[in-house]
Amino acid sequence: MTTPLLSLTWTDHVTGRRGYLVVDRLVRGVCSGGLRMRAGCSLEEVTGLARGMTMKEALHYDPHSRYVPLGGAKGGIDCDPRDPEAYGVLVRYLRAMRPYIEQCWTTGEDLGVTQDLVDRAAAEAGLVSTVQAVYPLLDDAAAARARLAAAFAIEVDGIGLDELVGGCGVAEAALAALDRDGVPYAGARVAVQGLGTMGGATARFLARAGLTVVAVADARGTIANPDGLDVEALLAARDAHGVVDRAALRADDRRLPVDACLSADADILVPAAVSYAVDAGNQHRVRARLIVEAANMPVVPEAETLLAARGVTVLPDVVVNSGTNAWWWWTLFGDVGADADEAFAYVRRSMRALVDRMLTRARADGTTPRAAAHALAEERLPVIAERFGRFR
Repeated sequence: MTTPLLSLTWTDHVTGRRGYLVVDRLVRGVCSGGLRMRAGCSLEEVTGLARGMTMKEALHYDPHSRYVPLGGAKGGIDCDPRDPEAYGVLVRYLRAMRPYIEQCWTTGEDLGVTQDLVDRAAAEAGLVSTVQAVYPLLDDAAAARARLAAAFAIEVDGIGLDELVGGCGVAEAALAALDRDGVPYAGARVAVQGLGTMGGATARFLARAGLTVVAVADARGTIANPDGLDVEALLAARDAHGVVDRAALRADDRRLPVDACLSADADILVPAAVSYAVDAGNQHRVRARLIVEAANMPVVPEAETLLAARGVTVLPDVVVNSGTNAWWWWTLFGDVGADADEAFAYVRRSMRALVDRMLTRARADGTTPRAAAHALAEERLPVIAERFGRFR
């Protein structure tokens, strides 16, 4: 891994909790990457995520698009988002990071924080917006901001468009892989670990495509049903942290331990919660033949090697969950309007093309999909640097 451009550690003077910012690369002086909050978040974790953002940006580079990929970055706070002190920590972190957010780092929701929460804390910290650093790169910043605000105001069947686009991309990545292997959707079984923004939307899109969601996990445990869960009912019964009210379960829905989701009898496993969920010690429990990484870094490298030896394919996070970040910029730069159908169509088309390139490259090189995705990104980074300059 290359050395990041900037790496810093912040200590909250009130609680002593720590936060981190890592800027892996700048393009035109700007970088992009969300802000996560979880107990145990570390500088090493944030550094890996920042590098992943650099690759996600590069993988979506299209010289014919208005959207110009940015550099990669990431923020992280070591605090449980359910802690009563969490919001104050978030505000103070953003206040401390204000110079970076104003000048170079565009950020938004990630694990543990919603966009609404980030926006509220950012306003309290004195920020105009968490993406204001990109405004100078826009042809018409006022029109772009209005377009993005209009897109964020759209709801589809009770869920915000901004919460759905990422899951749409994850689902499309899974469907593209099934199509390449000639696997019919009907009868394909799915387990989703995490029912927050990304996991919930992924479950919805896969269920609506005709797949059977047989297990979902939240912080309280796994909910399973071999005949298929009522995904819409579970989504409607979630709280702000993606935890399902068990009163919404049907009589034949089973309640199992949290980690039971990993060993569910499913064809596809979608880890959509924390990083490092599948490691060398538990990978043998995975029964699915396809793992689709909706979360960032959920499968550790040692586990991926062991899984590959068992014939399990892992579609990597840098491709699978890149749709949310790309949609923000497609909308802001004007490649996509404030319209749900247009957004979903653009995400689906882009993700299918990217997954196809990755899997074709993996087959040609005799490597894993992750190695192929990294190779594609590494080939594009010099092209971007040549066109827009390098800040390292």
